[in-house]
Amino acid sequence: MGAVTYPNERVVEFIEKNMIPIQVLFDSQPLAAKFNIQWTPTVITLDEEGKEHHRTIGFLSPEEFIPSLMIGVAKSHFDREKFGKALEMLEKILKDYPKSDTAPEAVYMRGVALYKNTHQASHLKDAYKRLQGEYPSSEWTKRAQPYRLL
Repeated sequence: MGAVTYPNERVVEFIEKNMIPIQVLFDSQPLAAKFNIQWTPTVITLDEEGKEHHRTIGFLSPEEFIPSLMIGVAKSHFDREKFGKALEMLEKILKDYPKSDTAPEAVYMRGVALYKNTHQASHLKDAYKRLQGEYPSSEWTKRAQPYRLL
């Protein structure tokens, strides 16, 4: 990814605006052991306290890497119950990268974040309907299938 993805102008801009990047060789100890890094590239989204919220393994093009980073940021907010901030990032994924492999997960997470923020089950059902309509073969559509009963 060092030749194609990391130097991409949009990737650099996103990282500079939203993250603090640290590059560690896959066999550098003790970090490789602490974060169970077995292959390269492994990209891990951590919060300020070093807690992991998202991980990708293997090469991604810039068009897939940016939404993968974005969902990592969204999950970090979600896990800390900052649902408004999570929703902002999830909406941006769906607006800017609707054809990415990350988009179905963003639809799912958006529904869950809206539910957690409002306690209205209709958001879960809406997420399933959107997944069924836009991403019918996605694993996230399968995971949301129980929400059709709400």
